[in-house]
Amino acid sequence: MRILGIETSCDETGIAIFDDEKGLLAHELYSQIALHADYGGVVPELASRDHVKKTIPLIKAALEKANLKPEDLDGVAYTAGPGLVGALLVGATIGRSLAYAWGLPGVPVHHMEGHLLAPMLEEHAPEFPFLALLVSGGHTMMVEVKGIGEYRIMGESIDDAAGEAFDKTAKLMGLDYPGGPRLSKLAEHGTKGRFTFPRPMTDRPGLDFSFSGLKTFAANTIRANDNDDQTRADIAYAFQEAVVDTLVIKCKRALKETGFKRLVIAGGVSANKELRQKMADLMSSQHGEVFYPRTEFCTDNGAMIAFAGMQRLKNQERSDLGVKAYPRWPIDQLKPIK
Repeated sequence: MRILGIETSCDETGIAIFDDEKGLLAHELYSQIALHADYGGVVPELASRDHVKKTIPLIKAALEKANLKPEDLDGVAYTAGPGLVGALLVGATIGRSLAYAWGLPGVPVHHMEGHLLAPMLEEHAPEFPFLALLVSGGHTMMVEVKGIGEYRIMGESIDDAAGEAFDKTAKLMGLDYPGGPRLSKLAEHGTKGRFTFPRPMTDRPGLDFSFSGLKTFAANTIRANDNDDQTRADIAYAFQEAVVDTLVIKCKRALKETGFKRLVIAGGVSANKELRQKMADLMSSQHGEVFYPRTEFCTDNGAMIAFAGMQRLKNQERSDLGVKAYPRWPIDQLKPIK
């Protein structure tokens, strides 16, 4: 079976074709970074308009790369949520329309399930059950995963997500959009120990996250110090260290609660080098193993949507002819696949 995957939840247009026997056949991605750079963040209306321009050409490119025609496909998967509602509607409308025109089933996919399952695209994929930490610009959540669709949210952010805090702090430091990766790069030149930031919500029980106060602490630190290059690097180092340590502490608690020995880290922030190293150290101390998607599949992409869509297609899940988008869609509301 082959399925076309369409991802348009935010500021990347991702298209992919996945074969359940041969794996990923084609993968196309267009990033809107340059479009939004002048505004310091994603402008929803501009994002939606750009998806309208780019989605069909990228679908044609993916089909050509895979040497396939529409009649060679068995389904069309598209991100139905969560995300920016206008951007979601572009992908959902195109995906559902193509499915109808081609006589194929349309398969709505949960964006975060796509991220959660992205490590399954790798040769060395995790087996169920496992603990998943989903960290991106819009979400930070800890999920107990017993199987596809069998998700229990153990903790989540009550305000800013980790990636959002990275981007906002980077903006406070005067770094260009997208700020998160630039802050991490700057932190590589920072001095350990010059600044000490709090590890929010680690002094109390539970697995929820809060990064808004950490952003405020960073803002106060920036205002109280000279804004020379080394100071900025030192602040970036301290901020990143605080976020990563917080995530590690919470993962350690969740691993103890579940007894799991497998940890999946997915979402845009999972590409962070410091996070990967500290999570590897954690799982080594726990005699366990950590899994990530390859770097190009950490951020939003069509491959993860095609893979997740394939699992749902095999489970006989189909959309009706209506075009539906869900800007908010709890992952634990999904149907389990038996």
